[in-house]
Amino acid sequence: MHIEDLVKLAGGINNVYRVLLPEGHLSLAVRDPDLVDELPAGTVLRQVIDEWHLLDLSDDSVAEESLFRIGREIEASQRENIRQFSHPTSCQYRPAWHIAGPQGLINDPNGFIYHQGEYHLYYQWSPVGCSHTDKYWVHTTSKDLLNWEWDDVALTPSDWFDSHGAYSGHAVSLDHELMVFYTGNTRLGEERHRQTMQCAAVSEDGKNLRKLGPLIRDLPPGVTEHIRDPKIIHRDGRWLMFLGAQTTEMKGRLAVYHSEDLHHWEFDRLYGDELGDYGYMWECPDIFEIDGQYYLVFSPQGVDSGSPLNTVPHQNRIAHLTFGENDEVILSHLQPLDYGFDFYAPQSLQTEDGRRVMCGWMGLPDEWTHPSCRSGHWVHQLTALRELSVKNGKLIQKPQKELEKLYSEVREYLLEDSRVDLKTKTFELRTQLAWGSRLRLFEDTSFFAELYLDAEKRCLLFDRSHTQLEEGDTAREIQLDSGVVDLQILADNSSLEVFINGGEAVMTARIFTPEGATQVSVKGKATLQVCELKVPEMPYLR
Repeated sequence: MHIEDLVKLAGGINNVYRVLLPEGHLSLAVRDPDLVDELPAGTVLRQVIDEWHLLDLSDDSVAEESLFRIGREIEASQRENIRQFSHPTSCQYRPAWHIAGPQGLINDPNGFIYHQGEYHLYYQWSPVGCSHTDKYWVHTTSKDLLNWEWDDVALTPSDWFDSHGAYSGHAVSLDHELMVFYTGNTRLGEERHRQTMQCAAVSEDGKNLRKLGPLIRDLPPGVTEHIRDPKIIHRDGRWLMFLGAQTTEMKGRLAVYHSEDLHHWEFDRLYGDELGDYGYMWECPDIFEIDGQYYLVFSPQGVDSGSPLNTVPHQNRIAHLTFGENDEVILSHLQPLDYGFDFYAPQSLQTEDGRRVMCGWMGLPDEWTHPSCRSGHWVHQLTALRELSVKNGKLIQKPQKELEKLYSEVREYLLEDSRVDLKTKTFELRTQLAWGSRLRLFEDTSFFAELYLDAEKRCLLFDRSHTQLEEGDTAREIQLDSGVVDLQILADNSSLEVFINGGEAVMTARIFTPEGATQVSVKGKATLQVCELKVPEMPYLR
């Protein structure tokens, strides 16, 4: 049976929202089973978990050109159906200048790149509800890394190779094309068997992506279906693809492929044995170079955090990466990128003026019950952009210099066991704290977040137990050896990003307190330098 005939039996393309190929047979997920016509022999209508699938069992050979045409029709239908979710809801917790979704759930930043005079930043989006449903990619663009415009939905889960989500990936800037690589995710049958393929799409105008389909269809040896999030670099005349992977022995590893043309890929091997049993899955690799040293940023799952306060399985790490004679990968010098609560799946780019700038997901995979879900039907956001550099062998992370354009006049407060009302929750605060001091932010009579310098343990404790948080850990800590502690804090309505001692460490957190909780207090003595961030209206991102 031709696929067009099966679509007619399904009640037309508007009644089809997913196309699958379980065991090579054609299957259509239908919205309303009552619209399905009387079925000929060899065709059945089955309920698979909570979906109705129209399955053609008569022939297991389907032309991919026909599948692609149907994919474009499903894509058009999906785009029309999600328009209702592209209008931002009103909510007291919405960030003023961080990127957030209009509704639904957002997660990993993707395809972060400078291309033909413009910065491109995609992110994953589940438009319906605050949960991880079928993932789309949203495209945003900027001329200055500060003012971002919502362009459109860039990728939809519309094809047989990505029907349950266009998962994370990166982008490559070519002479006249922008090429994105991503993982197509499908789930088949009652067991929801995961099928993953590494896919690509290309744009000639920098905006509209044209899917090329799967470039790597089969799993490499020794790897489960958990292999995803391609990162592409060019080195010594050929292309390298890095993928986060899980081995059949349930160990996280880095899978590497080589290519001469970006379309045909040859598997090299798995890397990371030198790290031992370092978690059960690695996600979202990013590879880049600073001052001649390559780095791997990745998100390992199932790694011991080293702190009893950090109980989540999802971590962030950066490591030195060294290439051997034949591009063998050697990893060393592991450390966290962010010691806070909400930093995952970061990506970086090189700016037009040569800086390495990074953006992460301010959220975690298993946490989506936040007050914003009820008040605005949205959850999660992206972090502020941070510049990465190396000083005296130490990794330094600082807020992007472009933020200075938003600063208002500096207000200075000398506080000693007292508080002040800033009348805003969108500001930058700088201070030096002595050991034993406590700094409270987003405070009213009942709620606050606290930074406490524990003199006995010589650690900075970030405590959010007195907030409206509904899920997740309530405390984080980091050991420090400095005499006094310098803090630069970025606040944006429901988030705090704390840069410590000139960027030697960072702690990021979602912080929910009432809209009127705009006070700051100090136990001890400190001078606070505060700039309110004057933000231009960008309703397409809010």
